Amino acid sequence: MKKIMSGSAVLLITASPLVAGGIERAPQSLAVLFEQGNYAELSFGGVDPTVEGRDVAGFNTGDVAQGYGFVGLSYKHQFNDNLSAAFIVEQPFGADILYPTQPGPLPNPAVDASPVLGGTRVEVNSTTLTGLARYKFENNFSVHGGIRASRADGGVTLNGAGYSRISPPYNLEINDEWGMGYVLGAAYEIPEIAARVSLTYNSPIEHDFEMTETGDIVLAATRGLTDTISGTYTVKTPRSWTLEGQTGIAQDTLVFGSIRWVKWSEFIVDNAVFPIATPTGGTVPLVEVEDTTTYTIGIGRKFTDNWSASLSFLYEPSEGDTVSPLAPTNGRKGVTLAGIYTMDNIKITTGINYTRLGGSDVGIGETGNKTTVATMDDNHAWGVGVRIGYSF
Repeated sequence: MKKIMSGSAVLLITASPLVAGGIERAPQSLAVLFEQGNYAELSFGGVDPTVEGRDVAGFNTGDVAQGYGFVGLSYKHQFNDNLSAAFIVEQPFGADILYPTQPGPLPNPAVDASPVLGGTRVEVNSTTLTGLARYKFENNFSVHGGIRASRADGGVTLNGAGYSRISPPYNLEINDEWGMGYVLGAAYEIPEIAARVSLTYNSPIEHDFEMTETGDIVLAATRGLTDTISGTYTVKTPRSWTLEGQTGIAQDTLVFGSIRWVKWSEFIVDNAVFPIATPTGGTVPLVEVEDTTTYTIGIGRKFTDNWSASLSFLYEPSEGDTVSPLAPTNGRKGVTLAGIYTMDNIKITTGINYTRLGGSDVGIGETGNKTTVATMDDNHAWGVGVRIGYSF
């Protein structure tokens, strides 16, 4: 039972379209450490999100969230009964938001106006390499930890009438750069009933990015001397805690779940232009994301020696009232159905996920006093994922 079902909890998150909760797309799970023996795995899939609404000028924003694919690799080696290690390659952070410059349908076609956020976009790409070791004590407790190297790059454009108070257009390009962090955790298992609970801490990772800023706001900041500023600035990806668990509850039946907290409030981009000081003493940040807590619960069932399946549910409550145009959803509810086929040493897991993304008001302005410029109220995503595992 443990051998057949252990991959289900991992797949349910990998196949989930993590387009809410900051810019996270994969939860950096370490479940590969708990596979039996030596184990190698390839995962891949795709996500098709839809995020749309209307701006304050009455324009339909169109679908501003772009689809994306993902791929991951992992390898776990069992040195002896107590010591094992793993290497994981994944793409945990990403974003691809673009507001069309062409107007959508208007309630009154005679109105002469432009999309309030037309041309605004954000793009983030990342790849993370994690090296881990796990030591299992004789009393079923274990500890795990290691280092994580993260490469990231991206770009932001602020445009449209919604940004008129901060002199659009503004363009930011962020060159790719590596950063380092660490992972620490512990687990307790009861093998007789396939029970396990683990707690893992992922440290923040600092990247010293080379950034290039251009646009009218740069001209204003330099008093007309130049419209381009370049420099090196530090950005953190956030720390997180993940509590994961599973246990058998009946013959051939397993329940599993997780609670994940991410401190997105420390994901701040400080550069030459941002944050902008306002006459009232406040500031306008480039990026502002609330901390998130995500809950998952599911059940797995073995039907034959080769076939098993799982059904799981995900809930992330909304945080705050108004969100950034660069992260225009707030909370989510999702369901994932996964099927697992096992033959000899090969395990193939396929999952499909549907997520309802929370609607939200999109605002621009200083922290705590944003002006609503659009409302997103038709948000959802479909995701599919495949994992191919080989034990040896």
